[in-house]
Amino acid sequence: MNWDAFLAFVRGPLFQVALLIFIAGMAYRLFRVVFLGWRRDRVPASGSKAGGVAKSYAKGILIWPFIPWVRNTFRRNPVIYLGGGLFHLGLFTVIFLGTAHMLVWKSLLGFGWPTLPLPIVDLMAVVGITAMLVLLVFRLTNPVMKLITGPAEWLNWLFVFLPMITGYVLTHHLFFRYEVTFSLHMLAIDVMLIWIPFSRISHFMFYFFSRTIHGIEFGKRAVSP
Repeated sequence: MNWDAFLAFVRGPLFQVALLIFIAGMAYRLFRVVFLGWRRDRVPASGSKAGGVAKSYAKGILIWPFIPWVRNTFRRNPVIYLGGGLFHLGLFTVIFLGTAHMLVWKSLLGFGWPTLPLPIVDLMAVVGITAMLVLLVFRLTNPVMKLITGPAEWLNWLFVFLPMITGYVLTHHLFFRYEVTFSLHMLAIDVMLIWIPFSRISHFMFYFFSRTIHGIEFGKRAVSP
């Protein structure tokens, strides 16, 4: 097999098609959410809506996910609580704070930003991969998780794990020739981009909607989100 030609295909035409499907699919989902309709709020506010939103984001993004005693969620299910938090932290670090990925973003957006040293990004990649494996074992062994897991959930896990593990293998030049691993990594990314708009992985875009709405509702009533 001509891996150089295959790499050119998955980096070029297939990536462009996958990116177009991703953007169009996410735009369609966003359009549907925005135009669902919003009922006028007729309840008098007892507190600050802006303050509620700020506190909601602070708790959800900056502090609360990694302080176990703050939420009862940790006591009920520490594996999902910490595993999910560490996975998302590792994934965010790799995608946005790794130099190689930042350069891809720069080629698409026209601007870049400071990145973390490779050893730190590498460590967070290992953390993310390990967390995914722990969550997989938990899903396979926990009776409740087994009950609510279907083909879509397995595909979600697979299509996120493959770019992570192939990226790690690519960075460390393990097992295969560079062009082979790079081809597999790009193919995994292309498949993931196509899959995201049709799956629950797209929740990352709606996370900010839910955080904002919950913050407004709790802030309006002067209670803690």
